[in-house]
Amino acid sequence: MKFKATPYHFDLIKDNQRLSAFFEAIKEYDGENELAYDLGCGSGILSYFLSAYFKEVISLEIDRSAFDCAKENLAGLENVDVINTDVLKYDFDKKADLIVCEMMDTALIDEEQIPVLNHAKHGLRSNGRIIPQGIINSAQLVNLEREYIHWDENAKYEIYSDDAVFSEFNFSDDINPNFNADLSFKVKKDGTVNGIKITTFTKLTDDIICGPTPMLNPPLLIPFDEKSVKSNQYITVNLKYIMGNGIESIELNVL
Repeated sequence: MKFKATPYHFDLIKDNQRLSAFFEAIKEYDGENELAYDLGCGSGILSYFLSAYFKEVISLEIDRSAFDCAKENLAGLENVDVINTDVLKYDFDKKADLIVCEMMDTALIDEEQIPVLNHAKHGLRSNGRIIPQGIINSAQLVNLEREYIHWDENAKYEIYSDDAVFSEFNFSDDINPNFNADLSFKVKKDGTVNGIKITTFTKLTDDIICGPTPMLNPPLLIPFDEKSVKSNQYITVNLKYIMGNGIESIELNVL
């Protein structure tokens, strides 16, 4: 099936790793399922997958251009209703078996996954589920070439510590969007460090965990003031940000 899409959503569709992970997660619903919500449906590709497993799919999209594409792409599916609206203003009066929400980004910093799910979860049945289920965040000490926050595509950096998990979130829980944690690293070699690399792993179901893909949580590089380090030295970094408020909300300081 050919899908019309905005340039951004076309890039999402081209990311086969991302798309296949969500498809496999949705395929687990092979019984009689009443209702699924697709929040921020974009071109409608995930709603298309859902339509084969649910009697009703409600797809919400705030962007008018993306909505127009989804409306056209899904026009032949009688069990899919595409609505042009802000999810944060939508009244979830129908209880769903499943919520699919892929407003994802690295460490949940930039996009509105958490504010949206905190609002939408009252529209989920008591035994309902969310795809993705949650995320796992890890970090490493690095020496960065660039002195600003950036993703690691075509970026040069040198790694100075092992990868350490610093947070895990289950989207069925109520999550405080104000993140504040101390991250501890053991230095592997002498040199100079000036930042951290954050890697996010997406837990779609109990059995499916997807690492970073080109359009799903690419690693994020965050600089701090340069510091000389020695092998086996421990470095603690305080990381703060507000989920959904963008990379401008990030504060990173060496303690």
